[in-house]
Amino acid sequence: MDTELRQRAKPVPDPVPAPNLTAGVTAKAPAVEEHPSGKESHGKAIQILRGISFAIFFISSVITVHLSQLIGSPLYWINRDLFYSYMALTKQFFSITVTTMTYWWGPTTIRISGDESVAGQIRKTKDGRVEFDFPERMVMIANHQIYTDWIYLWWVGYANKHRMDGSIYIILKESLKYIPVLGTGMMFYGFIFMSRKMSVDQPRMAHRLQKLRTPHTDPQGNTYMNPMWLLLFPEGTNTSANGRRKSAAWAQKMGYKDPEHILLPRSTGMYFCLSELKGSIEYVYDCTVAYEGIPRGKYGEDYFSLSSTYFQGQAPKSVNFHWRRFRVADIPLETPEAFDQWLRDRWYEKDAIMEQYLSTGRLPATPNAKGDEQPEYIETEVRTQYPWEMLQVYSVVGTVYFLYHIFKRFWIRF
Repeated sequence: MDTELRQRAKPVPDPVPAPNLTAGVTAKAPAVEEHPSGKESHGKAIQILRGISFAIFFISSVITVHLSQLIGSPLYWINRDLFYSYMALTKQFFSITVTTMTYWWGPTTIRISGDESVAGQIRKTKDGRVEFDFPERMVMIANHQIYTDWIYLWWVGYANKHRMDGSIYIILKESLKYIPVLGTGMMFYGFIFMSRKMSVDQPRMAHRLQKLRTPHTDPQGNTYMNPMWLLLFPEGTNTSANGRRKSAAWAQKMGYKDPEHILLPRSTGMYFCLSELKGSIEYVYDCTVAYEGIPRGKYGEDYFSLSSTYFQGQAPKSVNFHWRRFRVADIPLETPEAFDQWLRDRWYEKDAIMEQYLSTGRLPATPNAKGDEQPEYIETEVRTQYPWEMLQVYSVVGTVYFLYHIFKRFWIRF
């Protein structure tokens, strides 16, 4: 899911050495001798069977989720709060679908660490899963490695102590809303679509963000705001050869240092979001994402496609997360220029984190709570808590179908 958050800052006056426009860029991806996940785990016949079974599972599940949305859509004109709560439930259905899909067809190890700012917020459970204890309202940002980054980050919401997979909101390009079924489903979910023209996008974003910060009152008279995780990819697109060229050209034009392993972030969209949400969220959570086995100077999209991950048995051996937290009150939002500098500095830090991963095979370890220097990583996998959770996806449609048959028999009898 691509999100192009345009940056309009003026060039800085102090000259900076021009970056190497070809650093980390190849005109064409060279032939890959060995996939980072090893040889294909399945022959052509098994791959076809896996593809067919995957398609049946995914299409039937997505259609079922969408039917559930349509069944609950009249609530919009009856009670808006109830409507949004119901859509959050169907959003959980989709989360369970992609989590189960990944566990069955593209299993991978998730290796997680974080710095001091998230100490005590990431724990391993007795049954081998991970439990996050992130707040119910926040902005989540990450570098964009491959198109399926959002699947793993959405799973974080599922694995949170207070489940947040029903309260995920994503900013994405407008063309995606025209995908049959999926596009309409994303509109039901309240995702924010961007045309990549701020004159058009700003009113849309302001409208959606205002809804996300609207206060509500419970029966006891207490004021609250609905849970919200707003997911942003400030780079605007996934890292690729073409993306690196554009990033390097932008760095040269603006006089910025060009990061080696990631793309320069575009700050305008994120600045607008934080300015609109200021006072309603306390933290920005930053995730550095790295995939095992991608050679230096190469790109994840050349290795981890939908086909290789789910059909050929070549999912990433590990997906690595390193988490940091920033207090919104400490982020300079006085001017777009100040925020742009702050965001670029965080991305340069992220680039150094990626360099460590490429050099050592590990993102920075979590500081040990006991004060010793033993590195800490939590390893788990993308899966649901209970095997039968997938049945929830069909619960609404199944119930309506059951009630319809009872009503039909009753009507015929009388």
